[in-house]
Amino acid sequence: MSRSSDTEQSPTRRIFSLAWKMLVPIAIGMAVVWWLFSREFNPDVWDSIRWDSRVVWCIGLALIFMIGRDWGMSWRFRVLTDKALTWVQCVRVCLLVEFTSCVTPTSAGGSALGMLFLHREGIELGKGTTLMMTTLFLDNLFFVIALPLFIFLVPYSELFGFGPQSFTIGLQSAFWGIYALVFAWTTILFLGILVKPRAIRTAINRLFRFRWLRRWSARADALGADMETTGRELRRRPAMWWARAFGATAASWLSRFLLVNALFLGFAPGASQTVVLARQFVVWVILMVSPTPGGAGISEWLFTTYYGDLLGSAGMALVIALFWRIISYYVYLIIGCFILPGWLRRGFRNKTT
Repeated sequence: MSRSSDTEQSPTRRIFSLAWKMLVPIAIGMAVVWWLFSREFNPDVWDSIRWDSRVVWCIGLALIFMIGRDWGMSWRFRVLTDKALTWVQCVRVCLLVEFTSCVTPTSAGGSALGMLFLHREGIELGKGTTLMMTTLFLDNLFFVIALPLFIFLVPYSELFGFGPQSFTIGLQSAFWGIYALVFAWTTILFLGILVKPRAIRTAINRLFRFRWLRRWSARADALGADMETTGRELRRRPAMWWARAFGATAASWLSRFLLVNALFLGFAPGASQTVVLARQFVVWVILMVSPTPGGAGISEWLFTTYYGDLLGSAGMALVIALFWRIISYYVYLIIGCFILPGWLRRGFRNKTT
């Protein structure tokens, strides 16, 4: 068999292995949900829910926000590819990225395979690498910019000044530690892509010459090369291109956050919608370093514990957490099972890299 054939089949086997790994996050998530139900759930909470038109409408609104997050990401792919991909292709890449995010640890990120998905749709592999690094930069930039806005809108005590002291201190320490890493990484990407790509690449290579870092020197050099290549492409872009790309990024993330607002509006209309929105920012920052596939288990526990004080009942928080995870997580597992086999059978649209 030819070398090129092996190269094309290897990613295919990798994607199939991801499909099998679906069982892992499902098992983890269900185990944690069972544990939470056995510890926190009170049947009276379920009986107290009035399944009226407001609840049904708000669940429908949550589904609309789920579509909004995918629309924002698909719009971003359209902008980044200069409309080289159709809307159908952009939506397909978006859903595949979401699917792989569900079956890989969030600390690794499912978008790492985005360059392969883009290549299958006809984008050259080198350009695909540039596009995925750009999406990484835009996502991190959104979180760096959003924090001051949320801190301005919501009193600090509403984010961290409640609940058991051990949980509050742990949550606050983890959040600020992760946010500092995101801020530092965004700064490196900004300098390495848009300001001084050659200098940053040289600095990274020198850093990884130290003996205890030498084993990762090849990956570090590849990262520096990707930054330099991406920079050459992006420094020519006009301000309006960046505005559209960042606008699509913000629309996608805000839709992701507002999904939870819609559920609270249905099940707990008395809760502060501003606080609910701001706490979603904290939740997603913490989940950036989740070691489990798609944040399975950790998401359910964190949501139930973090939002319990707004509801007066951990049982009600668990009910909302279940709807949140079904809409924002399990739906994508199901969608991925339907579109992945057909996508694999189509093969590469452009085999020239």
